Amino acid sequence: SPQVQPFLPQWLAQPKRVQKRIKDNLCPVRDVPGIHPRLLKKLQMNGIESFFPVQAEVIPAILQSASNGYLLGRGGYRPKDICVSAPTGSGKTLSFVIPIVQVLLDRVVCHVRALVVLPTKELAQQVSKVFNVYTDGTGLKVVLITGQKSFAKEQEMLVQKKVTGYCSLADIVVATPGRLTDHINQTPGFSLTQLRFLIVDEADRMIDDMHQNCLNQIVKAAFRGENDSGSNMLFQRTKPGPVTAASSCSPQIPLQKLLFSATLTQDPEKLQQLDLFQPRLFTSVYSEKNGDGTETEQDTNNKYTLPEGLSQYYVPCDLNSKPLLLLYFMLKMEFTRVLCFTNSREASHRLFLLVQAFGGVTVAEFSSRLAPNERKRTMKEFEQGKIQLLISTDATARGIDVKRVNYVINYDAPQFIRTYIHRVGRTARAGETGVAFSLVLRIQERRFLQMLRDAGIQDIKKHPVKGNSLKPLVQQYEGALCKLEKTVK
Repeated sequence: SPQVQPFLPQWLAQPKRVQKRIKDNLCPVRDVPGIHPRLLKKLQMNGIESFFPVQAEVIPAILQSASNGYLLGRGGYRPKDICVSAPTGSGKTLSFVIPIVQVLLDRVVCHVRALVVLPTKELAQQVSKVFNVYTDGTGLKVVLITGQKSFAKEQEMLVQKKVTGYCSLADIVVATPGRLTDHINQTPGFSLTQLRFLIVDEADRMIDDMHQNCLNQIVKAAFRGENDSGSNMLFQRTKPGPVTAASSCSPQIPLQKLLFSATLTQDPEKLQQLDLFQPRLFTSVYSEKNGDGTETEQDTNNKYTLPEGLSQYYVPCDLNSKPLLLLYFMLKMEFTRVLCFTNSREASHRLFLLVQAFGGVTVAEFSSRLAPNERKRTMKEFEQGKIQLLISTDATARGIDVKRVNYVINYDAPQFIRTYIHRVGRTARAGETGVAFSLVLRIQERRFLQMLRDAGIQDIKKHPVKGNSLKPLVQQYEGALCKLEKTVK
């Protein structure tokens, strides 16, 4: 029977396609129109000669939507919201940092003009770092609020009280949802009424129920009347609606939403909640055409794209052989720079202790048990090759740009396709190659393969490891187990 296709609005049905293959489609920085010479120089200083396909498409689109400066006068059109769906490691961060810094370069007064919301502290830190590189020397101020400093300290970074009232100390705020909501509700003088850009990174996570409320609060705060403080009624924002004579005489700052994700939901109802304005979708999630213009059969339900250089394998196994398999990969196959995922903090910790007790592998754990500065140090040592095996949970690794991961090992098979995509996407970034191994219990095998098939992922190969390859490890492993039991007790 023919499947019923959900009705897709035009913008979802006919997106702007972005090339998947990064390395074959690099675009020299100077060929992207409209970038300010100052930023071109910065890019060069940072060793960036070419943009990735996503950046080459999205940067001009955002710049164009702000070509009249950030106020919209008469006859100015309200800019369209932009959604970008592209795989991990395809350069999404720079594609909003560059245009936003450029649009704000000539700012006259300091107001919060851009707000970036991210699901985790690490991601927020990573993004604010990139903003700092490109705002350096421009006078634009970037403030990071993630709850790593005390609430009062953050308040001091955001606003200053003067005789004339409060003034903003930030042009660009990078924040996690919980902390941001607290400031919207509790920080006097923290105002989003002049907000021009709302960037939601890892948007699918943010649309999910827990943070939806945060997005609603931001939008409410952006359209809050300022008349209660008696300050300029001139820039009073009206909710977007039909253009009338009245609505077109006072200039308004439009609020533009930019959504980025590796797994942007295609669910129109979910996107509806975001109340997007004439959105445009840029995506590298599409199926390849055959020579004769038809789509390859298997590809029509291709919802997700994986990095081009990724090879995927799964290893059928039983519960007892999982730790042995990991040790076999590390010691016998001599894997290096391995990022290994478990499904819980406890599992990560226990596996870490076990590998440590076994010996012969430089191993570290990367979880929310660690203080942020410890995580930073661990990450650095991993990138320098001092740590060969990093054992992590999903919470910690989501969206983190770990340099030079050769292998991802799913020690615990992921339960959701998105988790799988994000994990294996930690390797093969920026056009490099990488390998992912998933250890799958025999009882999980059917469901696991079905989950990948449903997502249009065909190219995973079975990689059985024979029991007698593991035999030499058993004795030492049992010793390590005894050692571990003693430490735990």
